[in-house]
Amino acid sequence: MKRIDFFLLASVLFLTFFGLFMIYDASSFVAFRDFADKYHYVKDQIFWIVLGLGALLFFSRFDYHRFYNLAIPILLVAIGLLVAVFIPGLGVKVLGASRWINLRVTTLQPSEFVKIALAIYLAAWFSKKEKGRVWAFLTLLSLIILLVILEPDMGTAVIILAEGIIVYFLSGARSLYFVILAPVIAALGLLFAKLEPYRVARVTAYLNFNQNVSTSSYHVRQILIALGSGGLTGVGLGNSLQKYAYLPENATDSIFAIIAEELGFVGAVFIIAVFMVVVWRGFYIAINSKDAFGKLLAGGITTFLAMQIVVNLAAQTALLPLTGIPLPFISYGGSALIINLTAIGILLNIAGQGAKV
Repeated sequence: MKRIDFFLLASVLFLTFFGLFMIYDASSFVAFRDFADKYHYVKDQIFWIVLGLGALLFFSRFDYHRFYNLAIPILLVAIGLLVAVFIPGLGVKVLGASRWINLRVTTLQPSEFVKIALAIYLAAWFSKKEKGRVWAFLTLLSLIILLVILEPDMGTAVIILAEGIIVYFLSGARSLYFVILAPVIAALGLLFAKLEPYRVARVTAYLNFNQNVSTSSYHVRQILIALGSGGLTGVGLGNSLQKYAYLPENATDSIFAIIAEELGFVGAVFIIAVFMVVVWRGFYIAINSKDAFGKLLAGGITTFLAMQIVVNLAAQTALLPLTGIPLPFISYGGSALIINLTAIGILLNIAGQGAKV
C-alpha cells in the first residue's frame, strides 16, 4: 500500500469500539437476566471485532485486482449459501426466519456475505463495456433478491437492490432503464410487503402511531420515547431507562435509540457525522480510483454500507417502517460486523493503490 486513508480508518475504528461500549451499556441488564452474565453480548462482540479487524488488515493488503478473476466463484458460493439456509439440519430457523447457517461453533448469515460478493461480481462484469446485458443483470439480481425475500428478509433485499442498481448506474447504464424500472420496483415492493402479516403490521404502525400500544406500534413508541427522553444533551452515559427491557432489540437494530437517549441530539448528530465521513471517503475513493474495476467495487461497497446506515437511521427516527437492518459497526452481530470491516479493508486497499487520499 502506498498510502492509508486515515479519515476512513479512524472513523471506522471509532464507530466499532464506541459500538462495543454501547452494546455493553444497552445489553448488560438483559444479558444478566437471560444468561446471568452481564458481559455475555460484549464477549461475543469482542470475538467478532478481533476477526473483523483481522479481515480488515488482511484485505487492506490483499491486491483488490485479484478479485476480478475470483468474482464468479465468490458469487456462486454466495448463492449456494443463500440456498443452504433452507436445508434442514444446516439452516437455522429463528422466529419463523431462515437466515442463518449452523457452523457448530457459530452461525453465519449468508445475506451479509452476498452484499460484498455481489459488489465484487458486478464490478468485474461491468468494468468491461457490453451491450444488451440489462436482462441478464435483472435476472441475476432478481434471483438473489428472491432468495433473500424467501428467508424472509425484506430489509436486506432492499439493500441488495439499491446496491445492484447503483453499480449498474455507475457503469454508465442508460438513465431510461431506471425511469422504467422505478414504478415496477415500487409495485413489486408493495406486493411483497402485503404478502406477510408482520410486514403489514410494520407498515400500519409506521402510518398510525396512535393505535393500541400492545400491538404492532409498541416498538415504534419505545423508540420515540427514547429519542424524546434524550433531549438536547441526553440523560448521560449509562442512564438510559429504555435499556431495561422496554425497548426491543436495544443492542441490535435499535441501538441508535439508546445512543440518542443517553447522548441526546448533540451526540446523535455527532455519530451521524462520523457515518457521513465513512460514506464520503468511500465515494471519494471510488471517484479517484485508477481503474474501472476499482471504481465500481468501491462504489458498490460504499453503496451497501450507506444504504444500511440510511435505512437503519430512517427506521429509528420513524421516517421508514421498522426493518431488521443493523447499524453498521455499532450494532451487536457477527456476520454483519465482519463483512463490513472486510469491506473497509478492500476500500483501504483501493485507496492505497492509486486513489488520492
